[in-house]
Amino acid sequence: MTAELADQSSVDTRPLTMKRFEGSTLIGSPDQPRIPRGALPPGPRWPALAQTIALMRFRHQFHPYLHRKYGEAFTLRLIPGSRPLVLFTSPDVTKEIFAADPAVFHAGKGNAVLGPIMGKNSLLLQDGAEHHRARKLLMPAFLGHALRGYRSMVAEVAAAEIDRWGDGDEFASLDRMNALTLEVILRVVFGVTDEQRLAELRPRVTATVDINPAILLGWAYPWLQRFGPWRRTVDNQVELDRRIYAEIAERRAVTDVADRKDVLSRLMAAGDDSDRLGDTELRDQLVTLLLAGHETTASALSWALYELGRDPELLARSQAAADAGDAEGLAWLEAVLKESMRLHPIIPMVVRTLQKPARVGGLDLPAGTTVGPSILMSHLQDQNFPEPDAFRPERFLPELSGAEAPSLHVWIPFGGGVRRCIGAGFSLMEGTEVLHQVLRGYDISSVEYDVPRVRNITSVPRKGARIRVKRRVRQSGR
Repeated sequence: MTAELADQSSVDTRPLTMKRFEGSTLIGSPDQPRIPRGALPPGPRWPALAQTIALMRFRHQFHPYLHRKYGEAFTLRLIPGSRPLVLFTSPDVTKEIFAADPAVFHAGKGNAVLGPIMGKNSLLLQDGAEHHRARKLLMPAFLGHALRGYRSMVAEVAAAEIDRWGDGDEFASLDRMNALTLEVILRVVFGVTDEQRLAELRPRVTATVDINPAILLGWAYPWLQRFGPWRRTVDNQVELDRRIYAEIAERRAVTDVADRKDVLSRLMAAGDDSDRLGDTELRDQLVTLLLAGHETTASALSWALYELGRDPELLARSQAAADAGDAEGLAWLEAVLKESMRLHPIIPMVVRTLQKPARVGGLDLPAGTTVGPSILMSHLQDQNFPEPDAFRPERFLPELSGAEAPSLHVWIPFGGGVRRCIGAGFSLMEGTEVLHQVLRGYDISSVEYDVPRVRNITSVPRKGARIRVKRRVRQSGR
């Protein structure tokens, strides 16, 4: 570590971290008046705490249960304050919500659960003019030219990771994909290549991601943050913030920021002198990109490897695509990744909070209601995806399936409308390139059956999507 970074890392950033945690909530705003039950679609009458736990911890059973019992629209009551969340399962309503006026349908308030970690300046938590400004500054770092520049870095990191795999090794693919995507995001987003600094950042990021959903209760009830796992979560955030602010301070001291290609440098150079991102804004956007671009892609990749390892014919077809490495082959590998995201959704829903009364799905809903489509139900309904339990990448390739590719209000892992994930292109590029590298080098077989479990607000394979890998014997010239 350089002397300058060592000096900066000793700066006390705890007050900034603690300020983020003050007054945090799970959803909406703390002063929202209670909305009477009769103004909303039907839903369970359980206590709000029980509904919140079911939504957070047992989402893969809870969403289908609610859909069977209440139909295409149902209301949940969440802590704190028994706040209403209305979920929809119709593609037409999904399209309606994504196309709605963002001045009325606020995504930032609906994502309030992320506030203590990502910060109020996070692109995911902002609305209105603030969101427009932040998206405008971040967008150039994720356009085509920038993505092409990142691909070689992804390939390099992926190749280094898989070179460590031994012939016949058995492991949880989730662990290896988490390590790989974390390395990619630290290098691409932060531009960090120094091993000591990477070693300090890795465990802090991992501890941020790998938390039990019960930890989120500490964000609804701040007094919990003084105890046990909730306190450890806060302490970890303090340490992660300290290191991130040190990286920002060091980068501000260099003279070649405009020539660097990592996202941090691009963000520092974005805008004009009157519109540059401050340190806290940079910290919030960096953590957002770090977390949103790390765990989600790792989970999708682990499920993709798991599914390929269960089907030798599909594996052979995908290996042939990887060997070809041309546009057609990469399109197939991207379809494999997309189908993984469809069959195994990483997040359960996309939400918006109404700032004034609005008509949604034919229902007149009051201000303060949080609404959104259920990703879980959208991806698992026959009318959206025939034979929804089957893993069929050709769904995303009309020339092979003979049907139209799924629309962006049916396949919705990245949300939609003006709030569609800014890193969607990067995630697909990264996942496709990792599959390209893995499948060129290894045969894969799945070791045991797996199902999803909830980790923080995302879902991952319960057993880690365990696979066995064997080095391929490839024909000369291939």
